[in-house]
Amino acid sequence: MLSAFARAFQTPDLRKKLLFTLGIMVLFRLGAHVPIPGVNFVAVNQCIKDTSSSGIFGLVNLFSGNALLQLTIFALGIMPYITASIILQLLTVVIPRLEALKKEGQAGTAKITQYTRYLTIALAVLQGTGIVATASSGALFSGCSVANEVVPDTSVFRVAVMVITMTAGTTVIMWLGELITDRGIGNGMSILIFTSIAAGFPGSMWAIKQSGKIGGGWVEFFSVIAIGIVVVCLVIFVEQAQRRIPVQYAKRMIGRRAFGGTSTYIPLKVNQAGVIPVIFASSLLYIPALVVQLTNSKSGWANWISGHFVKGDHPIYMATYFVLIVFFAFFYVAISFNPEEVADNMKKYGGFIPGIRAGRPTAEYLNYVLTRITWPGSFYLGLIALIPMIALVAFNANQNFPFGGTSVLIVVGVGLETVKQIESQLQQRNYEGFLR
Repeated sequence: MLSAFARAFQTPDLRKKLLFTLGIMVLFRLGAHVPIPGVNFVAVNQCIKDTSSSGIFGLVNLFSGNALLQLTIFALGIMPYITASIILQLLTVVIPRLEALKKEGQAGTAKITQYTRYLTIALAVLQGTGIVATASSGALFSGCSVANEVVPDTSVFRVAVMVITMTAGTTVIMWLGELITDRGIGNGMSILIFTSIAAGFPGSMWAIKQSGKIGGGWVEFFSVIAIGIVVVCLVIFVEQAQRRIPVQYAKRMIGRRAFGGTSTYIPLKVNQAGVIPVIFASSLLYIPALVVQLTNSKSGWANWISGHFVKGDHPIYMATYFVLIVFFAFFYVAISFNPEEVADNMKKYGGFIPGIRAGRPTAEYLNYVLTRITWPGSFYLGLIALIPMIALVAFNANQNFPFGGTSVLIVVGVGLETVKQIESQLQQRNYEGFLR
């Protein structure tokens, strides 16, 4: 990986793309430290020291690079765009118009991207309004003595300015991501998510060192690094793992020329769902705690939820989280990969799996293989997501443990994809062509 970056910096046009990408990343991090107007920054800093939010606030804070709890102009981060992309991807399966656009190629993809932008702005307005209302009521920093002073002026004009500022910040982030995609290296949105998560690593590691009790905290510090190396190696191994289903294409005579007769394969990844099941499970698990927080109920069911579903170190919470991740892994794979459509396309172009008849038997075989590899993939996601909760008990770390859950999955995934793109562009520039 380091050799790929070194060779990229030796190539003038790739060096410009890398420097441009780094410049956008720096600009993105600067915006994550500029507070929105109308926020008492002193009270915010005091509440951040006194409390630590988890659940959906912790998830959004992770994707915003700790900008949410600081209430900056980039407080919403890239989360509205991620949510809009997931919603459009799910709607593509159930709405025929969107499915037809997806099949139209580049023009249809551009139209779906435009719909995603509109939905992102709408979601940003809704989420911004919710976060401002939560901060005004003091629920954003529950347990902080000055939580009600975070937003001193709650007039309609001041709240509207705050929401508009946060929505504009999300729009700027979308624009920065598209700039990286067009003029930089890699997928812009993924790079910005990578930047947000990686920015919190040093602070999380230092917090573990300061809270450690053995050898001044250095034993815990290096233990976490060792665990991180093992986890990263495991994630790389599983993310690269795939089940290759061989496909043979029969020869076809068109006029006097023969076409086909080639062999290829269908790569089915072990972790076909990516990080989506973890996001879905985290969001769904926060709903009971949110209901208790909004209703301010003191009944028995509210006390039970507060005791079992607020902190992630309870066994019931861990078990429910694991089961939800496994369920959403199968759910997302079922809607994102259609074995019948793949089988029909293979039959249309004369392709077949050796030993399997074309048509319905092929679809059943693909569904069988996909189900078998989804089981270990879903268990892998569940175990990776439980690492921060185990660390919460073992190292007294917070929910944003640096080497677990969504953070390590996204960082490793984006890193691998970016290195692959750099290597492919280097290979294109070193290709000698057909003249020699």
